[in-house]
Amino acid sequence: MKKLKKIAAITMARDDEFFLSRWIAYYGKQFGTENLYILLDGTDQKEPANAGNAHITKLPHTPMSRATGDKYRIRKLSELASKLLKTYDIVIGCDSDEFLIVDPNTKKTLAQYLSDKKIKTSLSGLGLDIGQNLNCEKELDIGAPFLEQREYALLSTRYTKPVVKVINAPWGSGFHSIRHHNFHIDKNLYLLHFGAIDMKMLERKAAARGADWLNHLQRRGNGTINAVTNSKIKSEKWLRIARILQTYLRPIYALRKPAMIGLKPVVKIPNRFKKSGV
Repeated sequence: MKKLKKIAAITMARDDEFFLSRWIAYYGKQFGTENLYILLDGTDQKEPANAGNAHITKLPHTPMSRATGDKYRIRKLSELASKLLKTYDIVIGCDSDEFLIVDPNTKKTLAQYLSDKKIKTSLSGLGLDIGQNLNCEKELDIGAPFLEQREYALLSTRYTKPVVKVINAPWGSGFHSIRHHNFHIDKNLYLLHFGAIDMKMLERKAAARGADWLNHLQRRGNGTINAVTNSKIKSEKWLRIARILQTYLRPIYALRKPAMIGLKPVVKIPNRFKKSGV
């Protein structure tokens, strides 16, 4: 058996124990919790009960605007990745509600698949923004796998991110780019984003931020959930179409990011993806 490369996964979170616990469970199974590195934004933050041997660092929290906060977080994570790449072959960086999976048709684990790849700079998975279809999907059972309960995703350039990297170059905000480098979408990797997995969950978060936030959400809805609920569902072939478009198209204002000429297809998630355990 070919020796596996040494792979670390990193993230940063604040007030997000639900997704962070899922993140630890998934990436801990893939690489071992001892290879997980988590920055908690706030010394008051609670460590998830399933952290195991994960390396957790609590940083003092400073209130910032969204844009300033995004730059701060990605700077901290890029610095952490630079240190880790001195001893690791690969670093995966993503938000706590994002899960990189390999197509089960490969018959490989994520660690095996990445170990077999010759990665020059970075790899991106095709972005799938998963939302609740209000026509046919119930409120989330927080104890059950996500993909057992959600079957539809918006193919989103926003989540086609170069989350896998082997070079010491900083990410752009939100992991959406790597400075001075193009992205490379792998044919068997998918980045699943679950920020819009449940409308009731979003309403609770909005209510905690204030009545105006909740009123706005209830009046306008959530973009991903609206798309998943109201769009005509496309077939699996659109995964390949989206990958081709995003590989060759670039917005003029961001030449290192993918584009899809305004297309926003919603697809049924292949049933085999449930084998990922997410």
